[in-house]
Amino acid sequence: METRVADAVETKGATPMTRDDVLARINEREIRFVRLLFADIVGFPKCVTITSDELEDALDNGKGFDGSSIEGFTRIHESDMIAKPEPGTFKILPWNDGGEEALLFCDVLLPDGSHYPGDPRFALKRVLKRATERGWVYNVGTELEYFYFDSAETQGLLDHAGYFDLMPPDLGEELRKKTIIALDSLGIPVEYSHHEVAPSQHEIDLKYGDALTMADHTLLCKLVIKEVARKEGVYATFMPKPIYGENGSGMHTHQSLFADWRNAFFEEGSEAHLSPTARSYVEGLLRHAREITLVTNQWVNSYKRLVPGYEAPVYISWARKNRSTLVRVPQYRPGHEKSTRIEFRSPDPACNPYLAFAVMLAAGLKGIEEGYELRDPIEENIYIMTPEEREKRGIVMLPGSLAEAILVAQESDLLRDTLGDETFEKLLRNKTAVWDDYRSIVTPYELENDLPVL
Repeated sequence: METRVADAVETKGATPMTRDDVLARINEREIRFVRLLFADIVGFPKCVTITSDELEDALDNGKGFDGSSIEGFTRIHESDMIAKPEPGTFKILPWNDGGEEALLFCDVLLPDGSHYPGDPRFALKRVLKRATERGWVYNVGTELEYFYFDSAETQGLLDHAGYFDLMPPDLGEELRKKTIIALDSLGIPVEYSHHEVAPSQHEIDLKYGDALTMADHTLLCKLVIKEVARKEGVYATFMPKPIYGENGSGMHTHQSLFADWRNAFFEEGSEAHLSPTARSYVEGLLRHAREITLVTNQWVNSYKRLVPGYEAPVYISWARKNRSTLVRVPQYRPGHEKSTRIEFRSPDPACNPYLAFAVMLAAGLKGIEEGYELRDPIEENIYIMTPEEREKRGIVMLPGSLAEAILVAQESDLLRDTLGDETFEKLLRNKTAVWDDYRSIVTPYELENDLPVL
């Protein structure tokens, strides 16, 4: 795989590329193919590849496709849709397989040029507009945890290391390095990377940015991680809990609101240095956590991770140091007001980042708009509390299964308002179908434990 760190200057500039900039770069680099990328309702990337000769028309008018064939998109009798590339998202892909390729993220439009209401990217844009109208920029940073296996079929481990382990160079470490070089060439800055708790589990943390850019970057980062692994003959997976008895993979999401380059979450001298805005935002996340879980944790397997004992958050609470809580406030460092943020710990990397960021922001904004009062922090280990202790302190749990998450989401006005009627109904139908399919399967657990005695 050939990577080009020098390409980073093309995507890291403060001024987004314009239509003419994109066409000039394509001509200068003699790029032949351009991928137009968008996401379906569950966050799977969808792509149409065009030649550079078609790019000018695509930038001006978009490219049509059959929306009825995309999960969660429109019905077959009204299937015409348009993928309209956004010039500011232009990237040159970090591998050269017979010629350079570029990539552009797209908005999905209807034939009349209006936004398709079921486009996940547009759902995020709608909520961001609410924040913008109040003068805020919603910043997000994601921690992507994932596993490397020798293949998807055999699931053989590449290492038996643990958290932050320093080992002689192995395949997993080299894969992370190659991935970071590829991300850097795409203008996607990485803040940290390290081995995680479980064997063959790794983490790459993306440096924070505005939420729309970060959603694009998160989707693309997952593609890069998988592609680098594929080129090295192994398999990378974002399945939340692929190994029984080991920690699962999360996507801890750091978030803050900025106004006029100042952090609206910071207040000198207050508890945890959180401003009233931040405190109401956190309470909004806590109060609406159960109803947005269907979006942040959308798979049957997501709930195999959300169980006590494996560092994943199960109980709805907040704290500064306690990592058994749902929301954590990283400790403030004097002179670093801009770093004041909150960390929402339940999402997993198999979520749709556009919808996940949208519902988290909507819950936080609801807390601010309604003036929610933040509950007391829980600094003790919640996992060892008795049910009576948790009940006395008002600590409730996230949904324990996809079925429970569906039932809670069905009654959520916040979720419906944030996603829009079309996406809300289609997401519920999709997830209900997944659960119905899963619950009809006879599992190895039942055959091993029930068949011999029943």
